[in-house]
Amino acid sequence: MLYRKVPKNGDELSILGFGCMRLPTKEGQIDEPRAIRQIRSAIDRGLNYIDTAWPYHGGESEPLVGRALKDGYRERVKLATKLPSFLIKTREDMDLYLNAQLKKLDTDHIDYYLVHTLTGPVWEAMVKLGIHDFLDKAKADGLIVNAGFSFHGLPGDFKKIVDDYPWDFCQIQYNYLDEEYQAGTAGLKYAASKDLAVIIMEPLRGGNLGQPTPPPAIEKIWAKAETSRSPVAWALLWIWNHPEVTVILSGMNEEAHIDENIALAEQGFPAVLDSAELELVAHAANSYRELMKVGCTGCGYCMPCPANVAIPICFEMFNKLHMFNQPDVARFGYAIRMSGDLTNGISGYASQCVQCGLCVDKCPQQIPIPDILAQVVADMEDEGLSERLTMARKIMLKKVN
Repeated sequence: MLYRKVPKNGDELSILGFGCMRLPTKEGQIDEPRAIRQIRSAIDRGLNYIDTAWPYHGGESEPLVGRALKDGYRERVKLATKLPSFLIKTREDMDLYLNAQLKKLDTDHIDYYLVHTLTGPVWEAMVKLGIHDFLDKAKADGLIVNAGFSFHGLPGDFKKIVDDYPWDFCQIQYNYLDEEYQAGTAGLKYAASKDLAVIIMEPLRGGNLGQPTPPPAIEKIWAKAETSRSPVAWALLWIWNHPEVTVILSGMNEEAHIDENIALAEQGFPAVLDSAELELVAHAANSYRELMKVGCTGCGYCMPCPANVAIPICFEMFNKLHMFNQPDVARFGYAIRMSGDLTNGISGYASQCVQCGLCVDKCPQQIPIPDILAQVVADMEDEGLSERLTMARKIMLKKVN
């Protein structure tokens, strides 16, 4: 296992972190004995960063992690979890949830504590509610050691959030398809320039970039490489190739996947890929983009929409539906993310479009946005939308008992 240093505190973190959002399940529940064996086995092989959050597995991930870290394992890892910003209505709520999480995790402190799912508007709301005071006090009291945030917003908002608090670390979505999406490469480099450790989520885009049998066009590209690698290896090594990256989170739930990822984490040096290999990855990224239904980069220039349509996210989920053949996952994500429940409380469904056309004039890619939004409605807003939203809310918005 290789390790990279956190600039502000000197912690040596394993370059592979265990993400506890997709633990193995059995009959609809976490398969506890198997999940605990997996987590402990990874720790025994050098992994020392464990990431969970309030809503994962309907609120059951944190208690499971707490039990997995019994018997001396807690002292061997840095534990990360997240303040559920989408459930915070008052300054007091922040203390309420942190205290509940400490109890669920059966620990007296959180090593790496994140403000979850930040966008520009969500951060502004958290500031008004007193997030600065909360983080300062929790750190002073020793309840959290390092303060960070996970980012899910538009590119232009990332730098503002980085600059608005003395963060120790941040967590961003990053992979070879998302160099310009959300924080992107520019955000990665900016955070690192401010001495923030950078934790990477969605390195495989929900597992899609790691499918054993990729689309034929992608398979042909990998076949050209002098060194034969799996799709997972190409994706993870490309990220570790960036010296600004501290940890890659992987939502591992199969023993074979854990074995493969840990083996790869022995190779994940900066500059591990040569120029010819980087060209192959760039070619693969371009080929994936050609499979996209809409060439949206997520730049956000089309925003704000006067009808509150969350245009970039609509297109992200629309592309996911058609690129990776996972209709249920894409439609489930669309239901909850468009509801506004996880952000500012304002829904952003494609069906809200009033065909005003203002977005078309602002789009650098000259996408006929209203026309594509109509296709999104047809594919994503079927009769099952309400049922999916109810299910998503039950999982994601579970409050303190």
